[in-house]
Amino acid sequence: LMKYELFTSVALAIDIPEKGLQAGDLATVVEHHPRQGAEDGYTLELFDAVGNTYAVVTLSEAGIEPLRAGELLSVRLPAVA
Repeated sequence: LMKYELFTSVALAIDIPEKGLQAGDLATVVEHHPRQGAEDGYTLELFDAVGNTYAVVTLSEAGIEPLRAGELLSVRLPAVA
């Protein structure tokens, strides 16, 4: 059973400095990578404020977290290394 459905919005749980991404950045699940006996992986697409693709990354399930009620979204410039 998949924890995150395709096209679900999630937040990054980790920084990815080489892509200019920070924990808390909003992403969309675009692919699920099931693994036997190991943590599943997910490919995520991140968009800029006007809807252009900014980055596509593949992370283990520990690298993402669900969105929760009460959290606020914000806008920032990427922290490019």
